[in-house]
Amino acid sequence: MKLLFSALLLTATLLPQARREPQTRPVVLGRFHAVSSMRLEGTQVAERILHQGGNAFDAAVAGQAVLGLVDANNNGIGGDAVVLVYDAASGKVVSIDAEGTAPRLATIEWFEKHNGGKLPDSDGLLAGTVPGVIDAWYLMLDRWGTMTFAQVLAPAIDMAENGFPINDKLAGAINGSKRLRKYPSSAANYFPLPGQQTWKGGEIARFPNLARTMRRLVEAEQRASSHGRRAGLKAARDEFYKGAIAREMASFSEANGGLFRYEDFATYAARFEEPVSVDYRGYQVYKNASSNQGPAELAALNLLEGYDLKKMGHNSPDYIHTSIESIKLAFADREKYLGDTAFIRIPFEGLLSKSYADSRRALIDPRRASLEFRPGEAEKFQPGFPAVERPGNVNLSAEGGQNGDTTYIAVVDKHRNMVSFTPSLHNGFGTNVVMGDLGFSFNCRGDYFSLTRGHANALEPGKRPRSTLQSTLVMKDGKPAMILGSPGGDDQCLRTMQTFLNMAEFGMNVQRAIEAPRWSTRSFPMSYFPHRMYAGEVTVEDRIPDSIRKELISRGHKLKTGGGWSIGLNAAIVVGANGVLQAGADPRADAYALAW
Repeated sequence: MKLLFSALLLTATLLPQARREPQTRPVVLGRFHAVSSMRLEGTQVAERILHQGGNAFDAAVAGQAVLGLVDANNNGIGGDAVVLVYDAASGKVVSIDAEGTAPRLATIEWFEKHNGGKLPDSDGLLAGTVPGVIDAWYLMLDRWGTMTFAQVLAPAIDMAENGFPINDKLAGAINGSKRLRKYPSSAANYFPLPGQQTWKGGEIARFPNLARTMRRLVEAEQRASSHGRRAGLKAARDEFYKGAIAREMASFSEANGGLFRYEDFATYAARFEEPVSVDYRGYQVYKNASSNQGPAELAALNLLEGYDLKKMGHNSPDYIHTSIESIKLAFADREKYLGDTAFIRIPFEGLLSKSYADSRRALIDPRRASLEFRPGEAEKFQPGFPAVERPGNVNLSAEGGQNGDTTYIAVVDKHRNMVSFTPSLHNGFGTNVVMGDLGFSFNCRGDYFSLTRGHANALEPGKRPRSTLQSTLVMKDGKPAMILGSPGGDDQCLRTMQTFLNMAEFGMNVQRAIEAPRWSTRSFPMSYFPHRMYAGEVTVEDRIPDSIRKELISRGHKLKTGGGWSIGLNAAIVVGANGVLQAGADPRADAYALAW
């Protein structure tokens, strides 16, 4: 009883303290539209498109094209993506899977024979997958958009041709990359001036090769424009995947030791899919279904719904401990079940059922951190689904691998269409190999595959890796409620979950929910090769009080403390009950929100 009283007193003391912390930025409010992204320029351009009469889909494409310039180390037209959209006209949530596919020549046997049984460490063409971003652009513009490629790409083309002031972060990323310098095409692209060795923040950066590549899309569109807008969009898309650009990518790959061939691009297609969702205390939380980790966050929310989180208190020892233990169980299931649904079956009905969560919740010890890898048997909660026997891929010792990062853009328009768009190169500059004189590199998501035969994420030709990308879209009472997302590799789900719970459970406004002190864990197999698991490891920002950190250590967590603003690069937009849009952006990044 004495211990219980002490814990309650500690929680009561800490909760007001957390809420008294000054909010560094205001919530950005608007009646008509809102945008939030990881860079100001991306947000500005997306909002400009909305002011010009475009809708959320037009704006998302324009904003992300600009993010591919100003946030070039994290995303670009060679990247992959997942997108969640709310289509206001139909009242439906739709998922777009624009993850890249492995080349047809990429097999486990090939890597065993030619690469020592290892996947590349986020470097070189062997680490790449087919770019999916441009097809995501096409699907959004074709199905829901109102503008042409010429209109939405105009700002990015102008910036790439005529230049933009490079910020300190991008300059530092280019300067610090030894890999860019070792590939001739990359060195020529990022250090184009004679004798140039470094960039300084505030200098004008131009990327004419990338501008020409985007212009080629627009020119293909214009050649087909006599047949209508949709024919033009298709022609621009096909120029990249089936036309001269595809042939140039294939030739460069073959000449430089890559496994990509023309057929890999010509047969690629991003795909619409039904999203998956769970109900969390009246909120319907949606995630992309295939080839990503998003469903694991839904499993964690199901576990947490069985606790009185408000009573525990925000960022109390009980709250953080219970959240971490829930993530461990959900991510153990991520490892067993999640992958490309074109190649494996996932028992989503069982995996995301409340009854399965009830059975898994019993494994959580409220006083002791688990150091085990404990996947469940979700298929038993889905009648008729066969037993799932898959090997694990748990590595407790090998070093190596790059966690990487990505970017994010959220858009809501006057019709309340919503776009939650997460594009990525995976690690800094992706493969680091600029494709000839096309001005961009591929994502390096191929290092997420497993080389363990039978694993849910085992490498196969044409397969999409299970990526860390994920977007979040939330409905309430049949109406759009919020969209949110975050860069951050394996940590993405942890960040969006904390932001969501900060609002749904603790009543924080969107900006305070983003800014609140955070925790993270790597106590599960990491997505990138060699899939290391750091059993029991937890990191907290140092704004979480020392007394709470000590309590977590006493429960067996292997605690690390990071800087006060070191975990999380979040953006979100909330649709208020009165229809007012509330946008937030993370001060931990160069993220900004705008609304009107």
